[in-house]
Amino acid sequence: MRLFNSIFMMAMIFVSTTFAADGLKVGDKAPEFELKGSDGKTYAAKDFVGKQAVIIAWFPRAFTGGCTKECNSMRESGAQLREYQVAYFTASTDPVEKNADFAKSLNLDYPILCDPEGKNAKMFGVLKPDGKAANRVTIIIGKDGKILAIDDMVKTETHGKDLSEQLAKLGVTKKAAK
Repeated sequence: MRLFNSIFMMAMIFVSTTFAADGLKVGDKAPEFELKGSDGKTYAAKDFVGKQAVIIAWFPRAFTGGCTKECNSMRESGAQLREYQVAYFTASTDPVEKNADFAKSLNLDYPILCDPEGKNAKMFGVLKPDGKAANRVTIIIGKDGKILAIDDMVKTETHGKDLSEQLAKLGVTKKAAK
């Protein structure tokens, strides 16, 4: 019985960390987030509804290997992402100062959203059970404020390119050529 309980508890931990964005699904209205960026500005869902799509790529911790690769990949694919009517961000539960230092160290051309209390990560269903960090999950929100895609199988080295391809598949509007 003890072995069964141990296996059951391990399975429950695995399920709760693997299936991020628990409760949210494609087509749902996105949570009314409000997050401070590493650039000092505050970003809220209401700023984008009716104007453009939004990408929020949640990651566990600044200054770690996978998170560095993911943020760099999004910076390297910035030109392709900016072809679309989309605001894109990475996000973590790290404090603003830490994410600002991280963004500066990587020379990022987009802000990292900061959620040190984990309130927004919890609304999105990406907060780890211990409440100390987010799972690596990317959420794409349509111009209408509804969730277009949830990616919990992020490939950190190619995430920026993968997102650009996903925006095309989802039919996100491209910006008019100048």
